[in-house]
Amino acid sequence: MVEGLALLTEAAEQVALSRILRNFRPDLAIWAVSGIEELRSIDASALRNTRLVAFASGVIVPADLLARFGHGAYNFHPGPPNYPGWAPAHFALYDRAETFGVTFHAMAEKVDTGAILDVVSFPIPPGSTLMRLGELGYAHLLQMFEVWAEPLAQESSLMPRCAQSWSGRTNTRRSYKQACDIPLDISSDELWRRMRAFGGNHYGIAPAINLHGVTFRASPPESS
Repeated sequence: MVEGLALLTEAAEQVALSRILRNFRPDLAIWAVSGIEELRSIDASALRNTRLVAFASGVIVPADLLARFGHGAYNFHPGPPNYPGWAPAHFALYDRAETFGVTFHAMAEKVDTGAILDVVSFPIPPGSTLMRLGELGYAHLLQMFEVWAEPLAQESSLMPRCAQSWSGRTNTRRSYKQACDIPLDISSDELWRRMRAFGGNHYGIAPAINLHGVTFRASPPESS
């Protein structure tokens, strides 16, 4: 039986998600953490009866640490299986995708490659901004967490509820930065595609163009 759960997420989510889990297991030991050092500080003997659950976290957990959790390690990914990796909503918007979604999967050494247990998909409303798509994705991810909270808190093993696999390119911070590197001969359509998806200076990275050794950084478009 699961005795403890390490909840890897941002501080803003830690209290609310812990409360959801304790609705099903008031006695569940929960370590709410936001980084690797906090994970490593958990007593090693406790991890044998503990499960790791990451929620919309950008932290990459190394293989040696994943192996310590006796009841597995799982992640709620804020994107569908065809958008593994970094900033899935940004790349989906850039691709002009018509659908998006969220994924619950086992964690593995390589990011977003572990077995998928559940997927929820939804259509992207026409004219959606990045903020709107992010809000929709987060709402669906939270609903998925609520669905899985009881088995996460109580069951020794988890059974998949779908048979989907990962696909598509695994995006990274590097590929995000590459998308923000604007060539001099870019077409008007391509420029506005990139501005719509990457123009908000998220993660401290903004679209930029280099002209005669001078770098110009773009401001977000007023509307998209």
